Amino acid sequence: MRSEKEMMDLILNVSKDDDRIRAVGMNGSRTNANAPIDPFQDYDIVYIVTDMPSFINDPNWIDVFGERIIMQTPEDMAMFQSELGNRYSYLMLFKDGNRIDLTLVPVEEMDNYCTEDKLTVILLDKDHVLPYMPFPTDEDYWVKPPSATFFTDCCNEFWWVSTYVAKGLWRREILYAHEHLNIVRNMLIKMLEWQVGIETNYSVSIGKSGKYLERFLSEEYWYKLLQTYSDGSYEGVWKSLFAMSELFRKTASTVANTLDFEYPLDEEQGVMHYLEHVRRLPSDVVEIY
Repeated sequence: MRSEKEMMDLILNVSKDDDRIRAVGMNGSRTNANAPIDPFQDYDIVYIVTDMPSFINDPNWIDVFGERIIMQTPEDMAMFQSELGNRYSYLMLFKDGNRIDLTLVPVEEMDNYCTEDKLTVILLDKDHVLPYMPFPTDEDYWVKPPSATFFTDCCNEFWWVSTYVAKGLWRREILYAHEHLNIVRNMLIKMLEWQVGIETNYSVSIGKSGKYLERFLSEEYWYKLLQTYSDGSYEGVWKSLFAMSELFRKTASTVANTLDFEYPLDEEQGVMHYLEHVRRLPSDVVEIY
């Protein structure tokens, strides 16, 4: 596996040798002092370029970075809608295990690029035109305090979608139940995120998909969160749903008490009675009640 120095030298040398590349930036975990260092860290690189079509029309120009296991160019994919506008990206996993997520940004958008992410570091500026970039920080990704409306919506979504899980389980539609169980879990993680924010004065990030959440939860809460992941069986999904309900209730009550919000206890109690009723409901009934 090529070292970080070898990769960075390659990334910069390619840019120095190509007059179309006017500047190089990097962001992501490699510029985030709070991110753990490991061999799976991507190189999130931006080339600010002139003559974008000349790159896109020559798909082989990226071969200089090494032999690839697989690559994705999202802007060319029909299955997924591009969100980058005039930009173009190459997501490359190489045979030595390294990965570069390379985005081409037209020079006309360089000012926007420099202000989008506080984790951005400028590695090269051939024309000395880019603005001063302060020391990188992940503060854009720190937990944000919820409004009362956001809190209420999160509670409502949790309890409302829980009923879909129950319906799917009674119908023996395991994939439907799992899909909605994941929506319920997302609301639980959002509530746990707000609890972490309260406990840390909103000064940390829990990372993409909550990957750093374990750092900030008590051992008890972390164990309870892991219990919400099902083994795939119908009974396993039921257990997961009730484990989520217990943890959500405790967390949401804490958040509500701390922020002086009103927790919808009536909704919770009504839905819990409904879930318990559906769990006991025979499979051949023609009426729920």
